[in-house]
Amino acid sequence: MVAARQTITRGQTISQADVMTVQVGVDPALKPIPGSQLAGLVGRRAALDMAAGSLVTSDDVIATVLPGQGMSVVGVSLPASLLPGEALVAGDRVRVVATPGQQGDVGSEPPATIPATVVGVYPDGQSDQTVVSVEVPQERAAELAARSATGKVALILDSRER
Repeated sequence: MVAARQTITRGQTISQADVMTVQVGVDPALKPIPGSQLAGLVGRRAALDMAAGSLVTSDDVIATVLPGQGMSVVGVSLPASLLPGEALVAGDRVRVVATPGQQGDVGSEPPATIPATVVGVYPDGQSDQTVVSVEVPQERAAELAARSATGKVALILDSRER
């Protein structure tokens, strides 16, 4: 059977170093992936978080490529104060919201928002900044990149219930 050698996070591309074959007696109802199919997992993506040592099932991996058809990935660099307190993971639905910055008023109109899906989170160990890679429709990507470049955006985590 195939098992996770180390923790694999949802959305991560699976490498040879991430998985291993193990010998265990398993109920076939669990649908584990046979060790003979390990090579076929390399390059696919984790559909969900897999703890180190857990068996990998066919439901745990997906073959989708990022960005998907008609979609783009944009990096949004934010300080911790403009991110949710909850840890973001690939697959989270978020909204990137325009903020007025330090000199502006919030105003009476709702701020512009761009819905997105998190595909990766990359904290910078040297600064307070974290780059959150989000997938958005292609027609919104330039707007999001421009807004992000101003530094006047924040990120809202929406419900994880699906």
